[in-house]
Amino acid sequence: MTEASGKQQAHPLAALAQGLPHLPGVYRLFDAQHKLLYVGKAKDLNKRVSSYFRASANHPPRLAQLVSKAAGLEVTVTETEVEALLLEQNLIKQERPPFNILLRDDKSYPYIFLSKGEPYPRLALHRGARRVEGEYFGPYPSAVAARDALNLLQKVFHVRQCEDSFFSHRSRPCLQHQIGRCTAPCVGLVSEADYAQQVAMSRLFLEGKSDVLVNRLTDEMMQLSARQSYEDAAQVRDRIQWLRELQTRQGIEAGSANVDVVAMVQGSGLASVHVLFVRDGRVLGSRNYTLETGQVDESRDVFTEFLAQFYLTGDRRGQLPDEIVLSAEPADAAVLEQALGEQAGHKVRLASRVRSHRRKWIALAERTAQENLNLKLASRQTLQSRFAELQQALDMPQALTRIECFDISHHQGTGTVAACVVFSPQGSEKQQYRRFTIRDITPGDDYAAIGQAVRRRYARLQDEQRDMPSLILIDGGENQLKRACEVLAELGLPELLVMGIAKGPERKAGAERLFLGARAEPVLLDPASRAFHLLQQVRDEAHRFAVAGHHRRQSAASKEEGLAAIPGIGPKRKKALLAHFGGRQGVEAASVDDLLQVPGINRVVAQTIYDALHKG
Repeated sequence: MTEASGKQQAHPLAALAQGLPHLPGVYRLFDAQHKLLYVGKAKDLNKRVSSYFRASANHPPRLAQLVSKAAGLEVTVTETEVEALLLEQNLIKQERPPFNILLRDDKSYPYIFLSKGEPYPRLALHRGARRVEGEYFGPYPSAVAARDALNLLQKVFHVRQCEDSFFSHRSRPCLQHQIGRCTAPCVGLVSEADYAQQVAMSRLFLEGKSDVLVNRLTDEMMQLSARQSYEDAAQVRDRIQWLRELQTRQGIEAGSANVDVVAMVQGSGLASVHVLFVRDGRVLGSRNYTLETGQVDESRDVFTEFLAQFYLTGDRRGQLPDEIVLSAEPADAAVLEQALGEQAGHKVRLASRVRSHRRKWIALAERTAQENLNLKLASRQTLQSRFAELQQALDMPQALTRIECFDISHHQGTGTVAACVVFSPQGSEKQQYRRFTIRDITPGDDYAAIGQAVRRRYARLQDEQRDMPSLILIDGGENQLKRACEVLAELGLPELLVMGIAKGPERKAGAERLFLGARAEPVLLDPASRAFHLLQQVRDEAHRFAVAGHHRRQSAASKEEGLAAIPGIGPKRKKALLAHFGGRQGVEAASVDDLLQVPGINRVVAQTIYDALHKG
């Protein structure tokens, strides 16, 4: 067997999975006919979905069968893993994909059961008829959610969860006591009174009265700190953080609304539309659509065309809700609203200027549409055709196999960062991305910054005797391009093909100017062509990567200074934040709505805190 034949081929979806964001969400796998195979949730979409397609993965038979059938991928981004879990369950119940039916029990909702009539009650997961005497809390959206709650309760309140047969035959504490998750009532290491207090606190939390518990624990933590019992105070702080984790408000479900939420994003000749279906305040499902827009500049026209086809002639015909929440106002909104009302037989309201939870739904749909657009742009078939067309347009004698693009980001000359991104016909090669902290130049001198980044990049490739790119793309005009060419000539690499892409007079997509080589000769490409879209896509990714690096550099110092460095956060608010979340780590993990629960924190301040802690 030759080395080539013995090497395991990468899964076609592996490159797409590597491009997913490190965010919580729901992913859907489809077969070659776009039939839904599986719905799953993830705390980190990138890590979870990538794990399916690793060449070295040793999957169980059913999972291996799923991976072998998978030919398509879509994602829905959520704010938290709990939101992803709720949406996953709604999708499974609605779509009943075959691999979910095979792999999980989806027959009934689970409850948490608290036994009754014994000195040391126990907590347990329960499904089915509620015949046993005791208290039942729920229902929970899935067994996973119930088990997560039980796990947290065990960490915080130490109420036993073992079977009665196991409990009654113990002569010494089990492992749960040794790792600090049980007070060992089985061997009398806790009094009935103290255990009853643990049970009472568990009951309060399960009844939704967690604010009372958090306040008590916060007072206890402060008292322990005042007595300099720092180790005990840290344990209480951890309990507060665990409680906050489960107490987080669910922005994906609010009110009793029956609405559709529709958001669209555009880029590189494509538009991605994501639709959320909200019924009784619950997101029951979602769909994503990718549209070829060509050289259509007016996004309102694209949006209007989609809405008309989707609701008047598409699979949603006759199933219109009372309200459709939109990411932007479509063209001829009044006419479209009237037509939808006649189709539905009742008034249908189009709303684009919304607040509160509707604004959060829009943000969620927009973010998901953007991620699905990124997936489409990164797909192998799309990129291969774009690479081939660009090679032909530039009349390149050799195959175009690698593009490297440079961009510069700074704020009024400070914190300058250069970024280099790498693309091949298989997609973005993120493991080869590089950032350069620019030093020893005149602040704001983009030409010098480009020159320094290009020199550092290709001097290193020379030293390591690594392959050079087929095309170097510079985000900038003639002067940046000439500086890059000068540096390459000094390095003895004048043969490398270099192109500049400069924003047009109005900085409008499709109006960019292209220059090629040291003489900065203008290049004419059809703005609607795949070749032009590829250059835009690579340029946009370089810009994103550079800006993220700049933000990370700028925020590093303020993060080191702590919460007090955030505008609007004085000693009083800092103390309230730390007390509410049990420490800095809890504050960093909080969403904007979580921060709003702290006394003295309004939405503006909450957003400022969140942005300061999540830059880059």
